[in-house]
Amino acid sequence: MQTPAALLASLPLETRVVVRRRVDTGFTDSLGDLVAIDGTTCTVRTRRGDDVVLLADVTAARPVPPPPPRRAPRRSSR
Repeated sequence: MQTPAALLASLPLETRVVVRRRVDTGFTDSLGDLVAIDGTTCTVRTRRGDDVVLLADVTAARPVPPPPPRRAPRRSSR
């Protein structure tokens, strides 16, 4: 079985991923494009900016499909 860090290292950059990592209060996820990876960290470009994640803290990771297209704004029914 492949570790989450090994899975991330095997993916091409710009792959959309979700990465779960351990934090002081439990766990948190980063969802976005994998833009960098080295021996100790990976960087996920989320909607809020780049999230640098320590690979030692990663508990799960997987590629995910692209986001759905944005919906058209609703029109007022007046």
